[in-house]
Amino acid sequence: MKPRPALLLAAMLLCFASVAHALDYPKSYVRIIVPYPTGGSAESQARTLAEQLSRMWKQQVIVENKPGAGTTIGAAFVAGSAPDGYTLYLAGTSHTVSPSLYSNLKYDPVKSFAPVSRLATSPFILLVNPKLGVNSVAELIELARSKPGKLNYGTSGIGAGPHLSAEMFQAATKINVTHVPFKGSAPAMAALLGNFIDFAFGDVSAVPSVKAGSLKALAVTSLDRFAELPDVPTFNEAVSRGFEVTNWSCILAPANTPPEIVAFLNQSISEALATPEVKRQLAIQGFEPTASTPQALRDLMVSEVKKYAEVLKNAGVEPERQ
Repeated sequence: MKPRPALLLAAMLLCFASVAHALDYPKSYVRIIVPYPTGGSAESQARTLAEQLSRMWKQQVIVENKPGAGTTIGAAFVAGSAPDGYTLYLAGTSHTVSPSLYSNLKYDPVKSFAPVSRLATSPFILLVNPKLGVNSVAELIELARSKPGKLNYGTSGIGAGPHLSAEMFQAATKINVTHVPFKGSAPAMAALLGNFIDFAFGDVSAVPSVKAGSLKALAVTSLDRFAELPDVPTFNEAVSRGFEVTNWSCILAPANTPPEIVAFLNQSISEALATPEVKRQLAIQGFEPTASTPQALRDLMVSEVKKYAEVLKNAGVEPERQ
C-alpha cells in the first residue's frame, strides 16, 4: 500500500519539529527580504514560501520589501544582518549582475552570503503594447532600426534580469533604444499598459495581461518555449542561437550563518517546494520549483557572475558608482 499524503506530511512535520527543537531555531519570526516593491513575481514567490514554512515551523515567516538601486539596497541590508538565520534574502539573476554594473558595492555577491537553496525558475518576456502595432521580434527590430534612439523600453531596474536581457538583445541585434528603469516589475508593466513606453522586458507576472490581450509577448529568454505561452518563440529561435537568460531565484543568508541552520533551512525549503500546494501556487505564478544544495547554488552564483560580467563587457556597459 502506498502511504497516504496526510501521513507523509504528518511525519515530515514531526521530523522538522524534532530537528528545530534540537537547534532551538526558529524561536521567533523569520523574515525574507525581497529587493523589489510590492506586486512583483519575486514577492509572490517569497510569500508562497513564507506561508508554507510558517505552517511547517509553527513560527511566523514574514516578507519585507526593500527595493531600490538595482536590488543592491536589499542585498546590502541582508549582508550586514546578524548571521543567525532570522534574516533571509530572496535573490535572483540580478544579484550576480550587480558587480558588473556597480563599482563600489558594499558587499560581495558570493562571499557576503551563505547560499541556502535555489527556489524557482522561469523566463523573462519581451512585451509590447498592442497599440505599438508590432507583432514579432523581427518587426520590433525593424521599427527600432528605422528610428535609432527614439524607442524606449522599461525594466524592473538597472541590474535586474530584464535589464540584462535587454542589453543582450541590443548587442545581438545592434539596435539603439533607450532604457527607462523602474523600481520593480509592477510599475514597469503599468507604464507599458498605459502606453508610456514602447516595449518592456518583464517577468511571468505579466502573463495574465498577455492572456487577456492587453499586452503582447514577442519572445521569451529561455532556451525552451514557456509552457504558459507555448506559441511565443524563444530568443534562441527568433534572434540569436544560444541566447538565454534564466530568471532564477534562491534563498541566501548572511555569511557565517551556522552550517546547522543553513542545513535546516535547506531541508525545509526542499520539503516546502515538494508539497502539492507550493507546486500549485508556483505553477499559477508561472514558476517551476527548483531546489538545490547550498554548494550547487554557490557554484551557480560564481558561474553567473563570470558569465554576465563578460556579456556586459562585450555590450560596452561600464560599471558606475551608486
